[in-house]
Amino acid sequence: MIDLALLRENPEIVRRSQAARGNDQGTVDAALEADRSRRAALAAFEDLRAEQNAFGKQVAKAPKEEKAALVAQVKDLADRVKQAQQTSNEASEKAAEALARIENVVIDGVPAGGEADFVELRRVGEVPAFDFEPRDHLELGEILGAIDMERGAKVSGARFYFLRGIGARLEIALMNLALDKALQNGFVPLITPTLVRPEIMQGTGFLGEHADEVYHLDKDDDLYLVGTSEVALAGYHKDEIVDLGGGPLRYAGWSTCYRREAGSHGKDTRGIIRVHQFNKLEMFVYTSPEEAEAEHLRLVALQEEMLTSLGLAYRVIDVAAGDLGSSAARKYDIEAWVPTQGAFRELTSTSNCTTYQARRLDVRYRPAAEEGQQAKTHPVATLNGTLATTRWIVALLETHQQADGSVRVPEVLRPYLGGLEVLEPTA
Repeated sequence: MIDLALLRENPEIVRRSQAARGNDQGTVDAALEADRSRRAALAAFEDLRAEQNAFGKQVAKAPKEEKAALVAQVKDLADRVKQAQQTSNEASEKAAEALARIENVVIDGVPAGGEADFVELRRVGEVPAFDFEPRDHLELGEILGAIDMERGAKVSGARFYFLRGIGARLEIALMNLALDKALQNGFVPLITPTLVRPEIMQGTGFLGEHADEVYHLDKDDDLYLVGTSEVALAGYHKDEIVDLGGGPLRYAGWSTCYRREAGSHGKDTRGIIRVHQFNKLEMFVYTSPEEAEAEHLRLVALQEEMLTSLGLAYRVIDVAAGDLGSSAARKYDIEAWVPTQGAFRELTSTSNCTTYQARRLDVRYRPAAEEGQQAKTHPVATLNGTLATTRWIVALLETHQQADGSVRVPEVLRPYLGGLEVLEPTA
């Protein structure tokens, strides 16, 4: 949830953020009213409870002959306290519901508007040119014996696939390259759970308007399959006070991810661009709010180093507010050039979620205090960013293909493939 102090003291900032996202600004007024009602109901309950406690002491001190006459008042006061508590609980629930309708407040400078209103920040690398008709990644994958969509559909249905032979090795090589990059930059590797409890999924902001994208195991389990290890990593320090005295806590989560891709019928149905299951190495950072924006740029730089080392042409965009997830206050996407589509396609994203997730999951830190005093705890800021994922194979195969269907292996990947320099057709 958003900072209540900000909502109460500067509601206009929250209104502007909602407007930039294309959301109803009326949610701000509704939340303010619900918050006022909650506080009033809580105060009424606490006043009555204090009165009950005081009256209880009075009864305890009263002479025996007077106590019987006070019993009716004790019962009446107890009933009133019980009713006030119920009213307070109901008001708290309504306030929580109203606050949940307000998404994270976007950072100043984030472009307003929807999906098409992003701002391109830079382009890096040369778009490949071919003196032959380039093949798309699926045709190349079939020639190389690397991708098998037909058997994936036979076994699991549409948008599932097998990576086989060099395809499987290529993904593992990519993930290991990313893992080494993360280790070199101080990230602690984690292999994360891919099933999480509802409160963790809710806390990270994935059960809002995009809940239909998430696979849910209901009945006896009530668990969610994650679409990114960000979810498990965000829940890793739930209900904890973390130590940021040595700097940000940086984790790299390796996991399989699952997405229903609801509403994407007819989009990217060919190949492995938009699928239900994939692997990903996700960076996740806990830091102080003051350091969050600098840390965000650091994550982008690591992503760019990866893409540049793989010889991919790409652009970096500042995503518009209306295209942000509910938790993100700012997001940068990096899109690589896919030759057969003649377009840039997203390979990575990295989001600054400020304190939004940490407030929901109760992850705090204690800033340095003056000597002799203990500082109060504050919510941390959380950030996430992709360092490698299955989709990268699309750009790699298409960018580095040769006329005979073979594919040059970027030099940085060769040590992870036993020194292999060229992926050769199997037929």
